[in-house]
Amino acid sequence: MSEDPEGRTFERIGGETVYEGRIVSVSRERFRFPDGEEVTREIVHHPGAAAVVAHDDLHVWLVRQPRETVGDPDVLEIPAGKLDGPDESPLDCAQRELGEEIGKAAATWEPILRYCTSIGVMDEIVHLFHATGLRESGAERDPSERIEVVAWPLDDLDGAIAATIDAKTIIGLQWLKERLRLRGSDVPAGIA
Repeated sequence: MSEDPEGRTFERIGGETVYEGRIVSVSRERFRFPDGEEVTREIVHHPGAAAVVAHDDLHVWLVRQPRETVGDPDVLEIPAGKLDGPDESPLDCAQRELGEEIGKAAATWEPILRYCTSIGVMDEIVHLFHATGLRESGAERDPSERIEVVAWPLDDLDGAIAATIDAKTIIGLQWLKERLRLRGSDVPAGIA
């Protein structure tokens, strides 16, 4: 039974998995509300993901990669990836992805927020992190991924935001833009 502060409740009364894939599964779930109404919802289940806003004094580190789902061969994104199983923490995932995608490690990690990507149909939660104190990680990049590393000028965050259609990247870059504004500088020196 789920309940919110307004007293709206519902209970799951059954369901079945209708598709089981490598990354997602889809179920048809049934719920009952206190007034007796029953509803059926199709839910896409995803293990969750972590994404990283990583920057140094001059650049925010992004990647370009093809995204077949939207028919775009050149999507600009912050480094990110799905959690590899229930034992991988979001921070561990973010650290792994930063190394695998752009070959960097970070001295300082700060959680920014977590959010649902498409709450009406999917249970995926993305955990967004801020990473600074960057250095080469020595991590090997996956040769099967078609990723181009992009060192985007930190003083042109508006340009990066305009150049992407990716939600996690827009959220992360808007957060960074506001963070830098609050600190009183467009090009910070040694943000930790």
